Amino acid sequence: MIMAILSSPHLTPSPLANPPSLTRRSRLKLTPIMAKADQFKDHHPSLEVLGGARDLFCPVIKTHLGRPYDHYPVFGSNRHIETIFAAFFRNIPDVKLKRECLRTQDDGTVTLDWVSGDAGNLPGNTPILLLLPGLSGGSDDSYVRHMLVRARSKGWRVVVFNSRGCADSPVTTPQMYSASYLGDLDAVVNHVVSRYPKANLYGAGWSMGANILVQYLGKEAGARRFSGAVSLCNPFDLVMSDEDLCKGFNRIYNRSLAKALSGILKKHLMLFEDIGGDYNIPLAANAQTIRDYDEGLTRVSFGFKSVDEYLQNSCSANYIKYVRTPLLCIQAKNDPIAPDRAIPRQDIKENPNCLLIVTPKGGHLGWVAGDNAPVGCPWTDPMVIDFLQHLENEKSGTRQGTGELLQSVEA
Repeated sequence: MIMAILSSPHLTPSPLANPPSLTRRSRLKLTPIMAKADQFKDHHPSLEVLGGARDLFCPVIKTHLGRPYDHYPVFGSNRHIETIFAAFFRNIPDVKLKRECLRTQDDGTVTLDWVSGDAGNLPGNTPILLLLPGLSGGSDDSYVRHMLVRARSKGWRVVVFNSRGCADSPVTTPQMYSASYLGDLDAVVNHVVSRYPKANLYGAGWSMGANILVQYLGKEAGARRFSGAVSLCNPFDLVMSDEDLCKGFNRIYNRSLAKALSGILKKHLMLFEDIGGDYNIPLAANAQTIRDYDEGLTRVSFGFKSVDEYLQNSCSANYIKYVRTPLLCIQAKNDPIAPDRAIPRQDIKENPNCLLIVTPKGGHLGWVAGDNAPVGCPWTDPMVIDFLQHLENEKSGTRQGTGELLQSVEA
């Protein structure tokens, strides 16, 4: 299955939703590395690098930025070949996970997958990385597993947030999840922080998971609990993404994702038998496109009059200007699902907490390049972990990881 994109009662907007100004820097006090903005030039011309935090963070990942982005021959040469190859043929690390089911306020259920044994083996102040997969994705996906294993090998505690119905999570109410609803993430953040109050929390999201994470960081009061975050393959503008999914070969992804969503719904149809109202459950359960699914279920469930209204209100591009958490965004210029034209470049340039890196190729959740290509981790992973480790070092006042290194993760 091709992995990942977009997909209320809405949460009450916090004061972060309309901050008076963006002149205040992130709460995380980082040591300035260069004095003037937009002075960092030492990156390879194959990469686009910009953002208000450019001079603060670029030197941290200079090793990665100084190299050319060389896609792997054949598999990384075409955006569709790369997207499909990564989805079907990238290896999936074996990891023993321990599942925790978390009930939400509306009696719904999400699941958290932790690395088995870490609860008793890692100190309470070990930094935590919360992973948010793409649309219909979960802890079984290769890109999630690779990031999990890499972070864990550096001594981090890692947990995967599986949305309702994803990765075989139980569905206990006639409500799924959406690109606009932040309540489940808020519940997860509160739970994780209360469980490990001495640890710093970081987040990384892909595609729809990235869209939800960035919205949360710019909109909700709980964003203050994050010490740093990474957004990968973020569609940013779901209206544009929806437009592109209806064109040419992209229709294949549209049908594949719709099939994944309707497949989850079909497993739990009994919950929706007598739902009534404006719902069209047969349309959603037999969706040929994501729009069919959203028309039959999502937009009604979350209180929107139309799919277009739902998409317009679910764009993380609307909130990135308000992000006050150190944020690294990585995009591929040729992404067929998260269009390059949707990237809110100006808002990222004006936000002193954001850094954007755009690679010339990469497809969607592909990035078949680097030392681990073609079947190993995506090109992005080493950079992401170096970025997050720097934030943790600065936050904790150390220059080393805080946990014991794990040489291997048990299957």
